[in-house]
Amino acid sequence: GSPGRMPGSPGRMPGSPGRMPGSPARRPLDSATLMVTIDDIRAAREAIGDAVKESPCQPSAAFHPQDGGRLFLKYENLQRTGSFKERGALHRLLALDERARRRGVITASAGNHGQAVAFHAARLKIPSLVVMPALTPLVKVVSTRGFGAEVVLEGDSFDDAAAIARKLETERGLTFVHPFDDPLVIAGQGTIGLELLEQVPDLDTVIVPIGGGGLIAGIAVALKSLRPGIRVVGVQTAALPSMKQSIDAGERRTLPPAQTIADGIAVKQPGALTLELVRRFVDDLVVVDEEEIASAILLLLEREKTVTEGAGAAAFAAFYHQRVAAPGSCACVLLSGGNIDVNLLSRIIERGLSKAGRLIRLYVEIHDRPGALAKLLERLAATGANVLEVYHQRAFGVGLGDVVVELKLETRGRSHVTELRTRLAEHGYDARERPASRRRAEPAPPNDTPPG
Repeated sequence: GSPGRMPGSPGRMPGSPGRMPGSPARRPLDSATLMVTIDDIRAAREAIGDAVKESPCQPSAAFHPQDGGRLFLKYENLQRTGSFKERGALHRLLALDERARRRGVITASAGNHGQAVAFHAARLKIPSLVVMPALTPLVKVVSTRGFGAEVVLEGDSFDDAAAIARKLETERGLTFVHPFDDPLVIAGQGTIGLELLEQVPDLDTVIVPIGGGGLIAGIAVALKSLRPGIRVVGVQTAALPSMKQSIDAGERRTLPPAQTIADGIAVKQPGALTLELVRRFVDDLVVVDEEEIASAILLLLEREKTVTEGAGAAAFAAFYHQRVAAPGSCACVLLSGGNIDVNLLSRIIERGLSKAGRLIRLYVEIHDRPGALAKLLERLAATGANVLEVYHQRAFGVGLGDVVVELKLETRGRSHVTELRTRLAEHGYDARERPASRRRAEPAPPNDTPPG
């Protein structure tokens, strides 16, 4: 289409649903009917310039679509503040007049948008205030303050924080910078779409995480304006699929709050503008659960050597766990952010290793005598298992004269676990992955009641 007009209805690709279930068929659109156009996105790119870097988009060496082809990863987690949010935040800040700049800005954020506003507001010498939910990961709070913003921690969710920010906006005379439902913010995020078409000319499928919808709305407008045949798929957490439920219902839906490791996309209600753009330009929406997101974080860390947060790994989770039907011969997954709390990352790593049989606990009953533990550890060493922790239990579940040894072991996988248990059994050890129930009768406690 020409730069000033949106193209007509995108052509349907083989294997593509053409439109989302429950949404009306697309109709030809003119740029006058939209609040965000390809020209807006091009203008955003010009305005932002090199203040936000073009993120790498590289083919994955470890993963590819199930039916062959190539998978590209777009590394927005490598931006200065750790996410794509810099694009839209900076574009919105650049549009402020001098009076608004002097008074300052306020925003609500689950973390990444707040960091982006704080960082670029400081660069532009604009005072900033960021309202975050009380349970926002510490790494995001510390970074936002470190970039120079005043931070208020209130509310149980992003939506609670947004309501508080709106109140403070009026009280202090600040300008609210919306995280997603703002044409300038959406246009800024859409610059990713322009980069994708230049970096991967034969791109046919793009998989993008969705919270409030600003990211996918901007990308979809850019891609569908220039290459209508590209398939755009959005991914939400099953804990809070507010955009998907709103699309299915044909109206904005507000969901109850929910806990998720994908806190960056935990939004109870999508934006009004983003909902309309998603309805018109996104081909499909899918959801992923907590276990799938956690495994995606671990896979990306181990095989692609990149750190992603829950929201940042959601799109990859949908690809890897085959939530996206027929992803095409040249697909791209957006890794939208990498600001993960290290304590959460540690738990995800341990849980993932445990599920894969690479980190296990064994319970072995041995006689409580000198040398018995040393002999057990010698047998374990012969199997190639690495002992991380050892704990004796004398008081529970064993007979007198015996002890249960609880072992935390590093192994090579489930087959190795089976092998070491077999070899221990050959030497008379009953190694279990759960504590054994009490197998030996114990003396009855003395009866202190006087006779008669």
